[in-house]
Amino acid sequence: MAGGHMEAMRRILVYVRKDGASPRRAQFIQSLTSLFCDGGDDEVEVSCFLDRDKFIVHRGDGETRVHLKRPAFCPIKHLSVTEAAAIPLDVRQRGVDVGVAILLQTANQRVLLTRRAKELRIFPNVWVPPGGHVEGGETLLDAGLRELKEETGLKLEPEEVSPAILGLWESVFPPMLSRGLPVRHHIVVYMLLHSSLSHQQLQAHLSPSPAEVSACVWADSRLVRAVVSAVDGDGDGDGDVPVDDLPSSISVSQVSADGALTDSSLPLAVFINRAPASGPDVERVSTGTKFALELWLRRLERP
Repeated sequence: MAGGHMEAMRRILVYVRKDGASPRRAQFIQSLTSLFCDGGDDEVEVSCFLDRDKFIVHRGDGETRVHLKRPAFCPIKHLSVTEAAAIPLDVRQRGVDVGVAILLQTANQRVLLTRRAKELRIFPNVWVPPGGHVEGGETLLDAGLRELKEETGLKLEPEEVSPAILGLWESVFPPMLSRGLPVRHHIVVYMLLHSSLSHQQLQAHLSPSPAEVSACVWADSRLVRAVVSAVDGDGDGDGDVPVDDLPSSISVSQVSADGALTDSSLPLAVFINRAPASGPDVERVSTGTKFALELWLRRLERP
């Protein structure tokens, strides 16, 4: 995309509506979770909608509400006045971007996760659902289906996927202040889509973009339960992770530089890694993805 001007024109930003006032643009250095929370909670229920290329978040009394959550270690939450002042002006004036991530549930109740290519600047080598930015003129579903197609080659029709918003995640990169001052601040809309095909049938249509995706996995509920039990920011990671009924290695598809898929496996340990509090990041499932997967499990387990 040519230059920052085009990007600025096309970026969809978060707007906040409070107490009946007109929506105002969310500030880069303000935590949205804090805005709607009473006290220091990291989770709150809100309503949201996309209106003329503005993503509006509000308290939404009496409307359908969704969970908005941030990690306990959210850098924006912990930003000191001095640190906020040290963020370059062009970053501080960015506002809060909107992304959409697609949790694709197969007919046999698996979900697709992809490992971000290690060359990517933001969250390299981390496991996430397919997704990306919402562009001008798109609905959330349009954006999600476009990103799914671009990243994985899977083409789904909007009328056959029964979309539902699982929750909103307040995402900041780098994910912890110990790794540097924030350069990106997003609200990620996690959207659940249903396919009438099994993961084996969908696998036949997978053709990931090697510039964005380096591996794929179809995670079943047993693996997902282990993933969400490995809570990030949980001290030394003392929490129990239920792995008794899981194999020590997990079947994945590796994506080669030319986009070819190879059957492979990864140690289960990779999927239950926690975000390290300091030092270099590790291959792991992103904290926001764990939040979305937990909400997915709750839906799955509903009577």
